[in-house]
Amino acid sequence: MTEFVQQVLSDPTVQRVLWLIVTLLWSLLFLLTSVLILIWGERKVLGFVQDRYGPHHTGKWGLLQSPVDALKMMTKEDVVPLLADRVVFWLAPIAFFAPVLAAFVVLPFSDVLVGADLNIGLIYPLALGSIGVVAIIAAGWCSNSKYSLLGAFRSAAQMISYEIPMVLSLVPVLLLSNSLSLQSIIRQQEGIWFILVLPFAFLTFFICGLAETNRAPFDFPETESELVAGFMTEYSGMRWAMFYLGEYGNMIVVSALAATLFLGGWQGPLLPGIVWFIGKVYVFLFIFLWVRATLPRVRVDQLMDFAWKWLIPATLLNIAVVATLALVFPSGYLIPIGIANWLLSGGFVWSLTRYMQGRVEKSKRLAAAWAPMGTAEVPGKIVVAAGEGVLARRS
Repeated sequence: MTEFVQQVLSDPTVQRVLWLIVTLLWSLLFLLTSVLILIWGERKVLGFVQDRYGPHHTGKWGLLQSPVDALKMMTKEDVVPLLADRVVFWLAPIAFFAPVLAAFVVLPFSDVLVGADLNIGLIYPLALGSIGVVAIIAAGWCSNSKYSLLGAFRSAAQMISYEIPMVLSLVPVLLLSNSLSLQSIIRQQEGIWFILVLPFAFLTFFICGLAETNRAPFDFPETESELVAGFMTEYSGMRWAMFYLGEYGNMIVVSALAATLFLGGWQGPLLPGIVWFIGKVYVFLFIFLWVRATLPRVRVDQLMDFAWKWLIPATLLNIAVVATLALVFPSGYLIPIGIANWLLSGGFVWSLTRYMQGRVEKSKRLAAAWAPMGTAEVPGKIVVAAGEGVLARRS
């Protein structure tokens, strides 16, 4: 019996399967722990920005608030709408959460702690992210609710639109690394992190990551002021919690990809590689929370305009610039590419700022033109025409 077990365990295929199971269990533990930390951290960050305490009653500094909320969620009643498609209603949360967990298989937590170092390691999580759109559409349709269906349509349009510039933003990384393996991309950054050479690629990737994860200022699929809770409106209990886990899991995957592709992954001095990797991931997760606490939600038309009129042309331009410079300078191309990318980043931010200022000025002119005659001239104040109910800003 012992010889049989040893023979089975010595089989390379069995070893790979066992190692995959170990990494999946580690990924699930990391995911669940990180989600609990993120929920507490998001409440604390929002509380700090809004000049309040945040969670502080349950445990010291409110640290037990997230575990208590998780226990409460497990005990909540699982309600299914009477006219819902029950089979699809049950399967949609699983179809949303499963690709998130599967994406952890290729994430390199260290030089050895990786489930599978695939030669298509970068394409794999991006492809899995597309499955989430199907799950969201299924959840919105099967709920037999107009709020859920509108939220699902919004999410599909948003995620499909921003998947294109997200993939395009990573092409310069592939041009510099000549590999789709995440471990190879990390080793290519031993001398210099790609965020210093390709800041424009990082900027566009992270903006697309905000939209792909339905985070502010692009949180349209579940706009609570318009659609109650979007595609999750009719869900409750653990099925709702699976959508919640999936959204936070997507944030972790996007942050892990950003740390891998632009911050050197697990590379770093003194400390173990896994500590560096998790630390870099949490830096990006904090930026997610910071953006939510800072920026207001944009309009739907602005969301789509930004993807198709700004991000896609900008990422295509970046690909052309990086490819041209890599051909012109076969050796020592990092410096010219870095200079060009920093100039592109500055130009993009300046152009976007000027465009937004122009939109604000146009809105002010329209408001002044529509303001009724005879209103009080108060510089810089909002004035209301008596009996008309029309707001206008006088400058």
